[in-house]
Amino acid sequence: MTAASHRSRLRLVVIQTLVFSLLATLGARLYYLQVVSGEEYQGQAASQSVREIVVQPQRGLVVDAMGRPLVSNRLTWVVSLDRTLIGRMSEADRAELLQRTSRAIGMKVATIEGKLLLCGDDGAVAGQCWNGSPYQPVPVAKDVKETAALRILEQPEDYPGVVVDRQSLRQYPSPYGINAAHVLGYLSPITKEELEDAEDDGDSSVNGASVVGRAGVEKEYDEYLRGQPGYQQVAVDSKGRVREDVSDLDAQPGDTLVTSIDAKVQSVVEQQLHKMIQTQRATTDPVTKRKFEADSGAAVVLDAKTGRIIAMASQPTYDPSVWVGGITDKQLSRLYSEAAGTPLLSRAFQGQFAPGSTWKPVMTVGALTHGFSPDTTLNCSSAVQIGNRAFHNHESAAYGPISFARALEVSCNTFFFQVGMKFWQKYGSDPDDVNAKDPLVSQAEKFGFGERSGVDLPGEASGRVADRKWKKSYYDSMKSYYCGIADKPQTKKTSDFVYKFAREFCIEGWKYKITDAANFAIGQGDTIVTPLQLARAYAAISNGGTLWEPRVGKAIVSPDGKTIREIAPKKERDLKIPKSVLRYLDDALQGVATRGTMSWKLGGFPLDKVKIRAKTGSAEVYGKQSTGWVASYTKDYVVVMMMTQGGTGSGSNGDGVRKIWEALYGVQGEDVREGKATIPGVTPPASLPIFDADGSILPPAREEDR
Repeated sequence: MTAASHRSRLRLVVIQTLVFSLLATLGARLYYLQVVSGEEYQGQAASQSVREIVVQPQRGLVVDAMGRPLVSNRLTWVVSLDRTLIGRMSEADRAELLQRTSRAIGMKVATIEGKLLLCGDDGAVAGQCWNGSPYQPVPVAKDVKETAALRILEQPEDYPGVVVDRQSLRQYPSPYGINAAHVLGYLSPITKEELEDAEDDGDSSVNGASVVGRAGVEKEYDEYLRGQPGYQQVAVDSKGRVREDVSDLDAQPGDTLVTSIDAKVQSVVEQQLHKMIQTQRATTDPVTKRKFEADSGAAVVLDAKTGRIIAMASQPTYDPSVWVGGITDKQLSRLYSEAAGTPLLSRAFQGQFAPGSTWKPVMTVGALTHGFSPDTTLNCSSAVQIGNRAFHNHESAAYGPISFARALEVSCNTFFFQVGMKFWQKYGSDPDDVNAKDPLVSQAEKFGFGERSGVDLPGEASGRVADRKWKKSYYDSMKSYYCGIADKPQTKKTSDFVYKFAREFCIEGWKYKITDAANFAIGQGDTIVTPLQLARAYAAISNGGTLWEPRVGKAIVSPDGKTIREIAPKKERDLKIPKSVLRYLDDALQGVATRGTMSWKLGGFPLDKVKIRAKTGSAEVYGKQSTGWVASYTKDYVVVMMMTQGGTGSGSNGDGVRKIWEALYGVQGEDVREGKATIPGVTPPASLPIFDADGSILPPAREEDR
């Protein structure tokens, strides 16, 4: 054997050995994959063909104190598109499918494509893009006509990847025709940031397809109302088509919120507020000789003993159903539009206004507990000279020496000017002393003014008590602006008033002068309140001095009708007002109704049976017509109504306030018929509505069945 042939045979042996080694290794690996680890890899392969679909829960109901639905749900046809499946289509097939779907549901192709984009993708628009799982069908159209939905369902071969099903949407039954938009609130899709925060907190109750509360009780009690989503696992083929259900976890419906709102009372309040505004718009202002603008208003009815909100209305308002299924840019712009009156703003707890003479009862308490007495008399002259300016009564009326009670009845400004001036002279005649004592300011703060009332509605305004510290703080924040105007020659764009004000402000805008104290005592100047704040202050006068945090929520009830949580009234503080002072004030405010500034609106009303106490007010606003107020109460309720640019308090609101009182007590003419009262038994029910085991509300038991 030659050396060459020996080397060739050796190479062949080496090659054969390598081949056998590779085959042995491959065989061992195949055995490991198919036998040893076969089940594991089979499970992983199966899991790749299973998709998880989120099943949205039905949101909880919102009902009034008697169980009447204020917010419920309705079933609607929803069309969704499977992003995964249409993503595998050719460009031509995809375009044809979107065109066909567009024609079926009446939506532009561009809009559909915008809804299919994942939030975070290039071109995605917040509020329109998809926040959910990329493997879940994306809802592109809600409230689809049934004929269109059935056409798609009956022709699946023409609509591959298009899913049609029925889902629940919010609806507003409007018992007795009520609106209550600012109390109920609205929903909109969850944002990417909110979803990320929820995931970080381990909150499984929301997902990318969730809608969440944005205002009113929908936001305040969102965690109870939203429910818990379910999850459906389905097996799909290589084209993304569902072949079978793998597993289901049912969605859990949201809980029901029982509120203290009474739909009957709410209806009366809304109607009367609207009617008063329309009436004033047709009335000529005797001062300006032009029609009243009457551009906004609010009304509040409280349970005086607990602070619960029985009714609350605001004008202008909006239709909460515009948010259902998505709101258009045009609709949204109008809701924020100042030209339209900013309908989203609730004047009842977010609007802030000078209280005018409705402030005087609070000032009376402050005076009678700090040196003045019921026997005090001051001269109600037509005007009081303060410095180089005369401060007048309304229409310059004069009543001579009178008491606090009579000053409240006729709403004498010059009387209360003197009260404010005396305290300024006694405690704080140094206008630079920001820490000077002021019993009137202290009393206003005890009544809860200048702070949020704690109502269970988001976005509440705090109002403002314009004391010395506030004035100094305001000066510090605005001096550069006004001094910038004052330091330059006046231009045509700057009015004489603004230029003069800027010069005075720049020189001594921080000083708390005697004129500030005088204005404060009559509810003018820079002090502002919300109607809800004023209502709860009057409730404290009615109930003996307890300041409550107003409440809309009354209870949370589970879907099976069990009470999960009762929302008890919350006492904020006892004002510790002497009973003698409260009795004196109570009698004085009753005099306002019987012989004072409200009496002309209560002629023929049975005040001997329904003892209304009231105070009217008209607050001057620079460049505008007056803001009118009526604040009133009995032992059971507080009723407050106000209107901007509406003129005098009783003139703009008096008739509406009377109608509300008539409804609350069943007043017909001069008779009181409790059976005709809007709330059975006259006072709000202490018990909750009765719920059946399925969560439905049973009719109230008849008296003879109890």
